[in-house]
Amino acid sequence: MSSPNPQVQSFDLVIFGGTGDLAARKLLPAMFHRFVDGQIPENSRIIGIAREATDDAGYREQMRKALNAEGPKAEKVDAFLKQVFYRSLDARKDAGWDDFAALMAERPDNVRVFYLSTSPDLFIDICTRLGSHRLNEGASRVVLEKPIGRDLQSANQINDAVGQVFNESQTYRIDHYLGKETVQNLLALRFGNALFEPLWNAEHIDHVQITVAETLGVGNRAAYYNRAGALRDMVQNHILQLVCMVAMEPPASLSPDAVRDEKLKVLRSLRPIDASNAAHLTVRGQYRAGAAEGQGVPGYLEELGDKSDTETFVALKTEIANWRWAGVPFYLRTGKRLPERVSEIVVAFKSVPHSIFDASAGAIANNRLVLRLQPDEGVKLWLTIKHPGPGGLRLRHVPLDMSFAEAFGVSQPDAYERLLLDVVRGNPTLFMRRDEVEAAWLWADPILDAWACSGESPKPYTAGTWGPSASVALIERDGRTWNDGGE
Repeated sequence: MSSPNPQVQSFDLVIFGGTGDLAARKLLPAMFHRFVDGQIPENSRIIGIAREATDDAGYREQMRKALNAEGPKAEKVDAFLKQVFYRSLDARKDAGWDDFAALMAERPDNVRVFYLSTSPDLFIDICTRLGSHRLNEGASRVVLEKPIGRDLQSANQINDAVGQVFNESQTYRIDHYLGKETVQNLLALRFGNALFEPLWNAEHIDHVQITVAETLGVGNRAAYYNRAGALRDMVQNHILQLVCMVAMEPPASLSPDAVRDEKLKVLRSLRPIDASNAAHLTVRGQYRAGAAEGQGVPGYLEELGDKSDTETFVALKTEIANWRWAGVPFYLRTGKRLPERVSEIVVAFKSVPHSIFDASAGAIANNRLVLRLQPDEGVKLWLTIKHPGPGGLRLRHVPLDMSFAEAFGVSQPDAYERLLLDVVRGNPTLFMRRDEVEAAWLWADPILDAWACSGESPKPYTAGTWGPSASVALIERDGRTWNDGGE
């Protein structure tokens, strides 16, 4: 039997922004877990790049602390760190680049993956220097972290400049939500079972909710976040990609372009939100001081140390203008300092057309399919059944509940583990194509413009609550409610 985790080809993973939060919290731990499972060949290297003046030994010690490995895995940390290196470079200065190119030339047969875990402002400078040192040749790939720009114009400038160095087949625009196990399972549930796809349309589905909630505030990302806001940071990329996975038509196959072609159709079918309807279809909020995770926390303005109209919460209602989804609202929300850390997709089905049960039996609740992306990945299908016992017919609403960890007896790999190795393999299925990025910004830009022109500040909400009361009104005026409380 072949290994479920086969080795990939030898590679060099170069992380620009190698001392940053993403590298320490996600990228290096992801590669360590793949190393422990035997998927990283001995000839591979992980090279951190940043302006900080340190050396291989200093960087390895930083990453040792970040890995925080325990138990049997701790014994493999030293072996893993032997494959970790560091170079001090400034993306906007020439010093050190010749030495870096010489380091890369030491292993010419390795796949080269350049991960740009930096501000988008540096993407062009980094790619230009990679090209001038001919590091874009052969089996070389570049990974662009979101967001790609601040709007369509800046996104096109970045994509044009990167495209001068790396062609589209070499460019991987990463959205880690697409690497989550539940998102993968959405494809399997829809297209691998005869049960769901015949019902996956406006005739049977009442509405869809997507929630991405965080308990944390902006923390040390305040400077970045204040330039972005919740719509740019989460909705334009993560949440729209989840909308695509829910709503796309069945692709002809799982080939990269077959899947991405169908996602693009969804993005182009999103009903526009602009100055004419943004006040009715969107809510933006900003958290004030309150309580989170059992302790008092400051408000956004206190964390930022300045005045700001940047939104830390967004809720909106949109529709997909095509035959499958006409008239089905998609309610989307995301925010910081909310009561729970949870990411989920709720597909709410329509009520039965006629109830045969007496009122004494209880109400019939709508069936719901709940796909939990975090923290406990899994699937719940809520059904109406009879409560057991001889006391007459009493209806209960209960879930068929499948936790991936419990069902398969293994912990789920982090999304970055899958996506980083997909880059090495040259598989772009779970990455955004340029036309997807453009379509997403074409939809998001008019919302941002409408907010800017309105002159209204984000609505305040207390940290530890589910956002402004207006976000509740957004869905309840349609006779629906948010799926709060993890059901």
